[in-house]
Amino acid sequence: MPVLCAYTVPHPPLAVPGVGRGREEGISSTLAAYRQVGREVAELHPEVIVISSPHAPMYRDYLQISSGKGATGTFSQFGCPRPVYKAKYDQEFAEALAKAAEAQGLAAGLEGRQVADLDHGTLVPLHFLQAAWDEAREGRFPKIVRIGLSGLSPLEHYRLGQLVQHVAAELGRRVVYVASGDCSHKLAEDGPYGFAPEAPKFERDLEEWLANADFLGLLTCDPELAERAAECGLRSFQIMAGALDATSVEPEILSHEGPFGVGYLVSRMRPAGVERADDSRRFAARYEGAQAEAQAARVASEGALCALARASLCAYVRDRVRIEPGEALETILEERGGDAEERARLEELLATPHACFVSLKKHGELRGCIGTLAPARADLAHEICANAISAATADPRFPHVRADELGQLVLDVDVLSEPEPVDFLTDLDPAVYGVIVSAADGRRGVLLPDLAGVDTIEEQVAIAARKGGIDPAHERLFIQRFTVERHL
Repeated sequence: MPVLCAYTVPHPPLAVPGVGRGREEGISSTLAAYRQVGREVAELHPEVIVISSPHAPMYRDYLQISSGKGATGTFSQFGCPRPVYKAKYDQEFAEALAKAAEAQGLAAGLEGRQVADLDHGTLVPLHFLQAAWDEAREGRFPKIVRIGLSGLSPLEHYRLGQLVQHVAAELGRRVVYVASGDCSHKLAEDGPYGFAPEAPKFERDLEEWLANADFLGLLTCDPELAERAAECGLRSFQIMAGALDATSVEPEILSHEGPFGVGYLVSRMRPAGVERADDSRRFAARYEGAQAEAQAARVASEGALCALARASLCAYVRDRVRIEPGEALETILEERGGDAEERARLEELLATPHACFVSLKKHGELRGCIGTLAPARADLAHEICANAISAATADPRFPHVRADELGQLVLDVDVLSEPEPVDFLTDLDPAVYGVIVSAADGRRGVLLPDLAGVDTIEEQVAIAARKGGIDPAHERLFIQRFTVERHL
């Protein structure tokens, strides 16, 4: 069995005594579990330790595998320049993994800017693994394969894990997989990142999934929940799950605590020793089936405005045809039925000029967003249709939406009120109001309200300013606010 065992571990730098300087005693359960992991790995005698880290080089559309002979790192950014940690990379394994990814059409490999320094998501587990290895006097420490995360789908992360398993078997390597990642960062008001009500739920869900080796749960986790909880380990754990594809495992939670407002969970996934494949634990196809069902349910439950945006988007991307909004809307309303009063309200809304934004998401990640701050067309129906097409084809942050992506998109339509000037920041609320931040020369940035991860007025204004190329520290700002009626 090439993957001898797999672990999820957190990476708080204060777990290292030179950084924590006594504060590490506040996570004593995590430290005890980490030492246990170190001893177990030393006993397993792996030839390779594969570590996935949220703080390794990360790309939106690419999973990078670190290349070269090795790397070094310290905790100097946390005030602890000694000791220096060294890791020797398994170049053959990394190159084979990149080749396998290319053969499978997976956007993963050795490309991109390679960083010679080890990140703290890799250094913290290395600290404990190397200490236990040295204590056991087991000889030369295993070689490392370091993997970064990406903005790709959960399935793509899982597939890379499958390839780790495949390459380990092909090369005959004894591998231990270490998935580095913290849980939520918003467990306490007095914590460094504040509190979000989604954080405790995410912690409970994650512990349940790992305690039961429920990898489908890991893959289908609501991305909005994960984002609002401000987690950083989920995609690392998804790669780990793939490395145990079709493998019966014995899961165990070794520790789980969050005294500093950040969730730290240590778990073990030990293969059960059954030589034949466990077909019930092939989660890629099950994930795709679950996603298809969820998408069908979402489309069926879409409101009329989103259905109109989707009709416009699909017709243009597939056939380069611009639909007639009135005819499309009539068909949508007929199909959906509903009471006469609701239908009349929608028809009146869509026949009136309004500004709107259309947002596209894919696998929980933004895929395009274009809108208007003042009505630019005869009515809202035409505004929605035009902005849906622009969101798919004119957002400079993203490539054009392809026809094969249409079935994976989730749409939102935000209908805007007329902007009004703001004299005081206290008149803003990022959960209620969107903002327009303008400079004297006409540059401006816009941010919609109630966005995951935007919790304070200062964050909202700073992000909007940055989108407009405005420096709020050195330029005078003109701020407007608006409300939105969000349609899902």
